[in-house]
Amino acid sequence: MKEKEREKENVSNFSMTSINLDSILYYSPLVIVGLITMFKSSFNPFKRILFRSTPKNIHSLSSNNLKKMSLPSVIESRRPQQSPEFDYSTLSNYKDFLINHTILNLDINFDNRKIIGNVIYDLTTINDARAIHLDTSHLIVKSIDIDGKSIDSFHLEDRIEPLGSKLVIDTPEQKTNKDFQLKLNFETTDKCTALQWLSAKQTSGKPYVFSQLEAIHARSLFPSFDTPSVKSTFTANIKSPLPVVFSGISTMETKDNIYQFEQRIPIPAYLIGIASGDLVSAPIGPRSTVYTEPFRLKDAQWEFDGDVENFIKTAESIIFPYEWGTYDILINVNSYPYGGMESPNMTFATPTLIAHDKSNIDVIAHELAHSWSGNLVTNCSWNHFWLNEGWTVYLERRIVGKLHGESTRHFSALIGLTDLKNSIDSMTNPDRFSTLVQCLNDGTDPDEAFSSVPYEKGFNLLFYLENKLGGIKEFDPFIKHYFKKYSKKSLDTFEFLDTLYEFYPNKKEVLDSVDWETWLFKPGMPPVQKFDTTLADNVYSLANKWIDAASKGLSRDQLLSEFQANDVSEFNANQIVLFLETLTTINQNNFNWSKSPEVAELLLQIYHKSTKDSQNAEVIFKVYKFATLANLSAYYQILADWLGTVGRMKFVRPGYRLLNLVDRDLAIITFERFKDTYHPICRSLVKQDLGL
Repeated sequence: MKEKEREKENVSNFSMTSINLDSILYYSPLVIVGLITMFKSSFNPFKRILFRSTPKNIHSLSSNNLKKMSLPSVIESRRPQQSPEFDYSTLSNYKDFLINHTILNLDINFDNRKIIGNVIYDLTTINDARAIHLDTSHLIVKSIDIDGKSIDSFHLEDRIEPLGSKLVIDTPEQKTNKDFQLKLNFETTDKCTALQWLSAKQTSGKPYVFSQLEAIHARSLFPSFDTPSVKSTFTANIKSPLPVVFSGISTMETKDNIYQFEQRIPIPAYLIGIASGDLVSAPIGPRSTVYTEPFRLKDAQWEFDGDVENFIKTAESIIFPYEWGTYDILINVNSYPYGGMESPNMTFATPTLIAHDKSNIDVIAHELAHSWSGNLVTNCSWNHFWLNEGWTVYLERRIVGKLHGESTRHFSALIGLTDLKNSIDSMTNPDRFSTLVQCLNDGTDPDEAFSSVPYEKGFNLLFYLENKLGGIKEFDPFIKHYFKKYSKKSLDTFEFLDTLYEFYPNKKEVLDSVDWETWLFKPGMPPVQKFDTTLADNVYSLANKWIDAASKGLSRDQLLSEFQANDVSEFNANQIVLFLETLTTINQNNFNWSKSPEVAELLLQIYHKSTKDSQNAEVIFKVYKFATLANLSAYYQILADWLGTVGRMKFVRPGYRLLNLVDRDLAIITFERFKDTYHPICRSLVKQDLGL
């Protein structure tokens, strides 16, 4: 997802040349939480099987290297007994079954704001399991059948926050080691965290619903093995009075308003995506279509037409051919809380990507990259989320770099470091949640751990390894090998490391020299790396010049003689974003813009075409942030009104924190005014931010 950012703001303080970040104080290694007794009966992981074939290209594995190499002690001391590591964010006994196929039959009821239906699992028992445990959360389970026969022996255990209620189904003894079909009839409730329902007044004129299941919200939509360790092919039959999109390929639409879809590549439950509303579509490439509400269709088609296919072809040249068939985009409603969600075949995207100048379409490169990292090769649990997101950011930047040049890739990495530093600085518990490998084994909500860390710290590790191992030419064969090896599988960090060492048997000393403890297990910023600052140097120089002028108290006439609109005429939108952000983070002689509001207002006037007049949401938010921190009170209400037009948490959460900083009453009034338009996850997190 990047851009399903849980909380992403751009704040940092770079040097003007080599980006020497302040040294970071690292803390003790992660302490592994004890195993929860309730899971022990189902903990019988598959035996770990290592890759045995010889990769192509320039590397080969000798017979002596086919056995797993011993990795540095800092890794071996933390290695789980079995890999992939067990997922403690699920209440299901997923290790006891194989899911051969899943069928979803759903009826979307807009009047009552619920989904009623059933889920059918084709299962094979692989352990001596006398019961089936499934994840549910605020669901009504109406009835259960096994092989067509009603089962009365089932119950929901008491709810465990935030994991939900375990559904326990006693199975006939003869089902052990057998194939069987499990059917569960259910309906959602008004406490469902997977769905957001919108009235006609909140959209273009018709009701709307969309899902967001990552990380552990699938269990509130249907009874499930809600873990990224479990993958299944899907068939979906969805009845709705309005058009439907789904994370699969549409097969047909019946006259009874039943939309049918197939997902032929096995995926975990969290990747299921459903939306229904007043949707229309238009082609944006030979294998791509954009869906959106009618009033946005023309702008959406223009924004993405042509570029998506370029992204796909570039990604294929780096990894291997796209396997999913179609790649479509849903531009969601305003309240959509993330930049994007990588639902297979149908990326869910925020309308803030429509900037009317194509300046935000790199987010699509990220979501597309998820087709390989995350969707095809998946982290086995949210402890290893960086395997999804770190790899995806790395691939996204490789795509952008190949299309626009290496300096662009490096500039994106610099922007990413601002995201990362801000994310860590704003954490209430950075000692725990800023480590690359997490430990959520105590039942912590994975949503609490989501931040820029898996994205940017993960990217920086892979970028570091790329250079450590000899550059792109040496690293690219590993990329292909890694994604082929784990295609349609889920893995943990230790399996990734095993594969890395296996692929480079002649570079074991090089890999042993990596400070794995700092990279993987210590909190804080990653070790400093050198990036090409070509596209950033002019930005930093201009920002320093303004701060120097403001610090000296230059008059308006002097400022007008020093600065002109063409200062930023060659800046792209991302450079404008960095410029505005840098203005608020450089600290020269304890300078604070609140002491020079007139200068801040003049700056925005001089560069108004690139700042105040921009239609790029990233730029717009940075303008409001700069103005608010400069105490330009005229912007407070403008920011408040804008927060009612966006639902993306990247803007909404820091937006409310800014208002709370300068005018708490306005922040609270604004939240009360718009809270019902926000996604439940966003609404809950803003309440926390405001202390409500």
